[in-house]
Amino acid sequence: MNIERFAALLEADFYAGVPDSQLKALCNYLMERYGLDPAHHIIAANEGNAAALAAGYHLATGKVPVVYLQNSGLGNIVNPAASLLNDKVYGIPCLFIVGWRGEPGVHDEPQHIFQGEITLPLLDTLDIPYFVIGTDTAEEQVREKLAEFHALFAQGRQAAFVVRKGALDYKSKPSFANGHPMGREEAIGQILAASGDDPVVSTTGKASREVYELREAANQGHGRDFLTVGSMGHSSSIALGIALQKPNRRVWCLDGDGAALMHLGAMALIGANRPANLVHVVLNNEAHESVGGLPTVAGLLDLPALARACGYPRAVSVDSPTRLKEALEGTKASHELTFIEVKCALGARDNLGRPTTTPAENKAAFMAGLEDNG
Repeated sequence: MNIERFAALLEADFYAGVPDSQLKALCNYLMERYGLDPAHHIIAANEGNAAALAAGYHLATGKVPVVYLQNSGLGNIVNPAASLLNDKVYGIPCLFIVGWRGEPGVHDEPQHIFQGEITLPLLDTLDIPYFVIGTDTAEEQVREKLAEFHALFAQGRQAAFVVRKGALDYKSKPSFANGHPMGREEAIGQILAASGDDPVVSTTGKASREVYELREAANQGHGRDFLTVGSMGHSSSIALGIALQKPNRRVWCLDGDGAALMHLGAMALIGANRPANLVHVVLNNEAHESVGGLPTVAGLLDLPALARACGYPRAVSVDSPTRLKEALEGTKASHELTFIEVKCALGARDNLGRPTTTPAENKAAFMAGLEDNG
């Protein structure tokens, strides 16, 4: 279905969400129509954040908002959906548009398989009626379903469109750039070289894929690296858990700006515990690159100042290979919790592959590596 026709049927005036590759047509359409005009479109830090923004919009206008998300983000909306929006509480209407990754019978990455299996049952549990949109869904079917949904909205309830791969199309494709000269893969290569045999926890998306391929190219094996292929926003907490239990090992976290923003409270927890053996690197390309390149708000923030406010004793920002080298040398010579923001260009190699090992194999190799090194 053409996204412009779909949006016209929705008649919505406000959208909030987290970008998703399955919903790329919708995301690109919203960027071209509204950009980041906060009166009409907000790219949220996480999906629960988007649901709360939607609640605020309804309270202020009486209208029905739209929240878009990948199904992996359903976990983040459970609390606001159940204890804020639900008609047994405040009865705030909302339309969710959910990209269905890991649909049973459709090949996808390991981190999406179980989430795909429970997507519809989870909506059932949340008492959110849904309609699945596929490539063969007719416009009239959507129109009829919307009429049913509007009756629910009038009762203070929520509903969802669950979107299959390729169901929405949009010919226009906006381009995104940030002006930073240093490539992310180049930066990761420097960091891996500096980390030596130290354990590395890398974030969801292309960063972990680049870590994997750099290790392959160097014939180094993968026992040093925990690739957080799912669970976006939690890499720094995983790294903190390891660092606290392995105080004699320096632990590196390769985070992304979108991931760091998604669960920003993790930085406060890290700063409060102040593990001297943790290096928290945020690869900041100011975008959700792995799902299309839509912007985050990280380009507007002073991330090192934020880290210092959270309690990190050492926090720096770099934007070139030379400055990154200096920061890494200083980090290796220090013995304190460190935060490094690495400003990166947007983009990755066209031939960037994916890990050929399973998450379970990655876990086993990583744990063995930690054990071997005490």
